[in-house]
Amino acid sequence: MRTSAMFAKEVVSVDPRTPLSKAAELMDQHGVGAVVVAEHSRPVGIVTDRDIAMAVCGHGVDRGENVQKIMTCPVTTIKQSDGVYRATQQLMEAGVRRVPVVDDCGRLVGIVTLDDLLLLLSRELKNMAEGIKAEMPVA
Repeated sequence: MRTSAMFAKEVVSVDPRTPLSKAAELMDQHGVGAVVVAEHSRPVGIVTDRDIAMAVCGHGVDRGENVQKIMTCPVTTIKQSDGVYRATQQLMEAGVRRVPVVDDCGRLVGIVTLDDLLLLLSRELKNMAEGIKAEMPVA
């Protein structure tokens, strides 16, 4: 199964010059834990709610500072033509919870999260268990 078929949800993105306060506001409005920092529709970084909290509360960075100052860069991405196995592998190799999805030209088209993969895999395991249970003789 391709990532484009599994994770068609809209990704929240910001420009590198977006203030941290605006990025946090967008995360709150959309109920997400990260925004992808993009230039010309291409991901150049990512900022999480934790990044903002640590920068502002832990390191005294001003809320008006640009996300570019604290973003993780370069950002790990996955192609929309890749499958679940590759998405899982990317998350584990990079040690991250979110990976932006890009098209063949490198343009941002979505995001894959660890939570998304866990939900998908748990549904598949449930389906497999039900299939096995259906084949077992009734006692």
